[in-house]
Amino acid sequence: VQLVESGGGLVQPGGSLRLSCAASGFTFSSYDMRWYRQAPGKEREAVATISSTGGSAYYTDSVKGRFTISRDNTRNTLYLQMNSLKAEDTAVYYCNRLPGTNWGQGTQVTVSS
Repeated sequence: VQLVESGGGLVQPGGSLRLSCAASGFTFSSYDMRWYRQAPGKEREAVATISSTGGSAYYTDSVKGRFTISRDNTRNTLYLQMNSLKAEDTAVYYCNRLPGTNWGQGTQVTVSS
């Protein structure tokens, strides 16, 4: 199983980023998927979850209305569109399936002016 996150970077407050998670080694379309983030000195938290078909999505309150999770089961890829970014969104972002498997390296998102 391999999960490879990409798309992070440095962005100004109010800006946007699109994260990607390339999955391999398992039947991607059979699993619900989740984005997590871990800020410095804090525990890893769940940010957004999407069902295996993409028909349902759930968000933590702090990102509702700003982030959108999606997936392309033909490309075995998970996405997180992040708009109206805030300084408190700064973290390393990870993806994982449900139930979880080994973690990828994550992608750093830094929101700063």
